[in-house]
Amino acid sequence: MRIAIVAESFLPQMNGVTHSVLRVLDHLQERGDDVLVIAPAGEATSEPEYVSGALVRRLPAMPMMGYSKVRVAFGAVPKVKRILRKFAPDVVHLASPFELGWRAVRAARSLGIPTVAIYQTEVPSYAARYGFPFLENWAWERVEKIHLLSDRTLAPSSFAMNQLRGRGIFDIELWRRGVDAQRFSPAKRDAAWRASITVPSAGGGTNRRQQKIIGYVGRLAAEKQVEDLRVLADLPDTKLVIVGDGPLRQTLEAQLPTAHFAGFQGGEDLARMMASFDLFVHPGEFETFCQTIQEAMASGVPVVATGRGGPLDLVENSKTGWLYTPGRLDEMRSYVQDLIGDDAKRAAFAEAALRTVQGRTWSSICDQLVGHYEDVIAARTLVSQR
Repeated sequence: MRIAIVAESFLPQMNGVTHSVLRVLDHLQERGDDVLVIAPAGEATSEPEYVSGALVRRLPAMPMMGYSKVRVAFGAVPKVKRILRKFAPDVVHLASPFELGWRAVRAARSLGIPTVAIYQTEVPSYAARYGFPFLENWAWERVEKIHLLSDRTLAPSSFAMNQLRGRGIFDIELWRRGVDAQRFSPAKRDAAWRASITVPSAGGGTNRRQQKIIGYVGRLAAEKQVEDLRVLADLPDTKLVIVGDGPLRQTLEAQLPTAHFAGFQGGEDLARMMASFDLFVHPGEFETFCQTIQEAMASGVPVVATGRGGPLDLVENSKTGWLYTPGRLDEMRSYVQDLIGDDAKRAAFAEAALRTVQGRTWSSICDQLVGHYEDVIAARTLVSQR
């Protein structure tokens, strides 16, 4: 089939949206589909024209206020409509639609092309974190309009589905994310890297042990609430490791002076660091899914995360990790102490976490997505034949 993917963010910006789109593109290339990606232009003067066999059409974009590496596309609906008319897709895939997606869903609807909208980013809730709480209601209205105009909405978690249902959006199906269990594996644990960033704990002779590593992976941006990790900074015999980059890096380095900041990591380097953690902690309250939790679990690392959003589906209390009450940093600290201080319990949680993610391949997840494409195409064809 012919598929147009309208991505609210794309390469070179790496985030959850881009990561999912790239995996989908790999799958569609293997199937032999014809794919067009419509995405914001980046800062670079030259960007790849093709990615995984898909033609990439860039629209003019400007940096988002407060996070310059995120680009927001602009341009009227007729421009998107012209691009779609020329490509003539069977279906339009809206990846985390908001600004560009709002134009695309109206363009596709005017052309009679079915749409599948992927709800992936809780944009309205970001407003307050970025200092614009007065925009939250407006942003929710935008999200509602996009998904009500779409033929089908796919949400990554039960929390996200219930959230959208509370907004009057009911044609929703659950579509989770896959995890690369070959890339993320306990076998990637790297003793040399661990030794390079930790120091032996207090004590003498055979009582000296290496510090336990408490890790975080993700953007260093307001919505991730990385500053909450400050309550873990003074835990004895531990080392806090922050993997990622973003607009708050300098601020966080000042707030967490004893933490090791590894910067943005990808590929095998990320897999090696993830597997080398003893515990993964994610404090963000606005995750519709939280892919890094799955990657930690596939790496044989138990998780402590906030009990809101996507983590509710991913982390099973007292089995694969702990979920703490949003805002209760004392709970977070207590759960981290519980697992860091008990090697046997942490190992049992790690083993259970690894079992939990087995079978969640991107191939099976993307096959489900193609099934949704086929459903909306068939439904639109049936309506047009009446």
